[in-house]
Amino acid sequence: MRQFKILGVAMAAALLVSACGGGSDSVQAPAIQYTSLVSFGDSLSDVGTHKVGTVAALGGGTYSVNGISGAIPSNNWTELMAAQIGVAAPCPAQTGLTGEPSLGFSVPVTNHPACTNYAQGGARVTDPVGPGSAAAPVSSPLGQLTVPIVTQIANHLGRVGNFSGTELVTVMAGGNDALRLLDTLVANATAAGAAAGAAAGAQTFASTLVGLLAAGATNPSAAAGAIGAALSALPAGTSSTVLVGTAVATAAAQPGNAAVASPAVYGPMVASAQAAAVTAGNAAGAAAGAAYAKANGAAEAVFPMGEAGKQLAGYIKTQILGKGAKYVAVVNLPDLSSTPSATGQSADTQGLILNMVIYFNEVLAYELRNTAGVQIIDAFAATRSQIADPSSYGLSNVTGTACDLTAPSPNALGSSLVCNAGNVKAGDVSKYLFADTVHPTPYGYKLLADLVTKNLTRVGWL
Repeated sequence: MRQFKILGVAMAAALLVSACGGGSDSVQAPAIQYTSLVSFGDSLSDVGTHKVGTVAALGGGTYSVNGISGAIPSNNWTELMAAQIGVAAPCPAQTGLTGEPSLGFSVPVTNHPACTNYAQGGARVTDPVGPGSAAAPVSSPLGQLTVPIVTQIANHLGRVGNFSGTELVTVMAGGNDALRLLDTLVANATAAGAAAGAAAGAQTFASTLVGLLAAGATNPSAAAGAIGAALSALPAGTSSTVLVGTAVATAAAQPGNAAVASPAVYGPMVASAQAAAVTAGNAAGAAAGAAYAKANGAAEAVFPMGEAGKQLAGYIKTQILGKGAKYVAVVNLPDLSSTPSATGQSADTQGLILNMVIYFNEVLAYELRNTAGVQIIDAFAATRSQIADPSSYGLSNVTGTACDLTAPSPNALGSSLVCNAGNVKAGDVSKYLFADTVHPTPYGYKLLADLVTKNLTRVGWL
């Protein structure tokens, strides 16, 4: 997932994975004999959809620290869960890229019928155009596939007919919906800011120029009135060249002010008026954009996140449980406002992200209340607990990134997608929570797998 900006300030819409303590590091025989693991989701559950072409050549393919070895292998949490329940390691149901061919980001899309991890980086709940997609308004040369959850489920049903009831199904999504909703809010706020800034700049330019041109006249007040009247008579949309020419000619016609007709005299005045206009326009634009975002954040970002949560719950009930699944682990959204990409932003921005996540999670939980066959894993509470008390989880860093994201070198994409042992930061980063500004390290994935294991053990599913 990429980062996003609101009013010129980068924020994260992507996700962080976490756990709230407990869980076993060992693999145990499950109480239920599962036959497979089927996963639907986004980059946090993606096991290699985009591990092709240049991405693969750069030593990447998953959204973490790729290709490391040791006590905590570079596995996605779904891979760790597969080992936990004793089934085959998941593989991506689809691979490919639809991006820029000259960069090696155009690789034919290939379906893998034997693979049941449908999660894709950039995927949304319902909308097929997610962040990183070549079709996204903020387009990416990478061209992620971003097949949405509803289609991921349909693709699986198209292969198998119905669920057998012996699968463990995992669902984790919503972060990319937050990202795209914020993109929309950004665009609208930016447009509001641009309009306000242009108006303020134009007004400041005219008033400043009038004052400067009239200052040398015998009667500056009368001269200013005459210049202002001349400018007011101009039609809307008059070019700045005509505006300046009219103002200078009118000013030079005022008693005692003939010298202002010289470019050497009025030139610096025009430059000063332009500088004042830029300052005023920037200030007014920033204020108007921020005001728009604050006034419309609920309607354009928070409430639609609730709708996304409702949609996801509906798909789980009708297209997963309703098609035969009996064991569905639903991981809610972690606290996106605690990611490195969000913590450096304004309090209003962080608050908006937090409210979006809370509302999504609340609606998702409400819609799935008392639904047999579903266990909701509270990654949100886990996130907050980890950030508040990292040492209790063995974490050494919960604010920085394990990957050196400097692009184009050493990280060609500035993303964990191509982060590996060759471009991590110096020192021991094995217990960092974040690989990049929104995605977890292998240790973060392990914590999530531990959290899921603990919850499923508690209800007798493991």
